[in-house]
Amino acid sequence: MRPFRAMIHDVDATLSALLSAEGVASDDMEVLFDAPTREWAARRSGPCIDAFLYDIREDVARREIAMEAVHDADGKIVSRRPPARRLRLSYLLTAWTTRPEDEHRLLSALLSALLRYDAVPREHLRGALANQPIPVLLQLALPTGGDRSITDVWNALGGELKPSLDLVVVAPFDPARVEPVGPLVAADPQLHVRSSAVDRRRAEEDGGSSGGPPDRHAPRRRIQEI
Repeated sequence: MRPFRAMIHDVDATLSALLSAEGVASDDMEVLFDAPTREWAARRSGPCIDAFLYDIREDVARREIAMEAVHDADGKIVSRRPPARRLRLSYLLTAWTTRPEDEHRLLSALLSALLRYDAVPREHLRGALANQPIPVLLQLALPTGGDRSITDVWNALGGELKPSLDLVVVAPFDPARVEPVGPLVAADPQLHVRSSAVDRRRAEEDGGSSGGPPDRHAPRRRIQEI
């Protein structure tokens, strides 16, 4: 796999392309990525879909630890690098119009568009995400963890709670770390033979039992690797 440099804005562009292809986003219905604060809502003009990125965490359950080999043009391994990390980007999806009924229709359209896919189709991937083979996963309306809730997000924003969808995009990011490999070993393996005190004592005992001096040129038995 060739290295890539995926960025958060690549995920934003991918999400916009998917919603546009599904007919949810259009010239009259743009996709924004602003924080839906009370001040932002007061300044907003026209209907829109807001995808606020409120959390980024690594999906440690999908982490791979085996290093990947990097080859040169001749097929030789020149370095190694860690595999891509999967990050979970959590988006708060909200619909903004002048009527609650229209907002509910927009949320229904979002549900219909996103529930169709477990992963973003490759034709909708943008930026560096389009140049790598790892799928970009979609997880919609799943229960949030015990360490945070959507209500906490709204409280932090200082806005009024309104219907929303929690979308998690699991995308690969390249750590951009390369570790060079050592030089190739060209020498043949060698074995060194060395006697031990036990071998010498046994040789002396064998020599004494035969009535003659020990043979100091007898082959040694112990082999030690280097």
